[in-house]
Amino acid sequence: MKIDLNADIGEGFGRWKIADDDALMALISSANIACGFHAGDHLIMDRMVRAAKKHQVSIGAHPGLPDLMGFGRRTMVVSAEEMEAMLAYQIGALRGIAARHGVRVRHVSYHAAFGTMANSDQELADRLAQVIAHIDPELVMLSMPGHPIEKAAQKAGLGVRHLFLADRAYQANGNLVPRGQPGAVIHEPQLIRERIAYFLKHGGVVTQDGTPLKIESRSILLHSDTPGSDVLAQNIFAQITEMGGKITPPE
Repeated sequence: MKIDLNADIGEGFGRWKIADDDALMALISSANIACGFHAGDHLIMDRMVRAAKKHQVSIGAHPGLPDLMGFGRRTMVVSAEEMEAMLAYQIGALRGIAARHGVRVRHVSYHAAFGTMANSDQELADRLAQVIAHIDPELVMLSMPGHPIEKAAQKAGLGVRHLFLADRAYQANGNLVPRGQPGAVIHEPQLIRERIAYFLKHGGVVTQDGTPLKIESRSILLHSDTPGSDVLAQNIFAQITEMGGKITPPE
């Protein structure tokens, strides 16, 4: 059983760090690197690419809204044209840094409100997917199953990789429990272990109201800004190995 352990990474800024990126990079198999809008900067991006190359971690762009104060989690009143330009700008920045180190950007994973806005408007999701396809039709879109982002990627001819979010609670309809609500973010190691075990055995998750939810995925996402993310990553890594799985970049 091959499992991709994926993490949002490089989400500091300047001298400020949000997580132990070095510890995470040694454990994961694919990384969504912040591209300087919601977090990250040119030096952090460069360091993340070099670390990914060292650890043979597949990299992707993690574009967000230009909102450092809100960590890209606040929706903004911007036009579709501006979001298209934001997306191209951020992917292009990471591709340039990656090319310098002989590394290729393999996927795109929208951050927070950027993805929320795309998922709330199929036309917008379609336009953004076309931007990605024009930049590189071989880029893969990371998405939760059944969402407008996935549908848009399919229309644009992009590959799609489904994600299971290890540290976020799910609703019965397949959406995430909104941040700010009780239990939305899961950071207790034992609860994470139970979720990972259920996911590996049953291919799904138990939602917040106790309903089993099927999730067709072999990629587990961990948010680096979840408290103790490096310890959680160590636990997930160990648990997958103990259950006979192998952590490997997506094929």
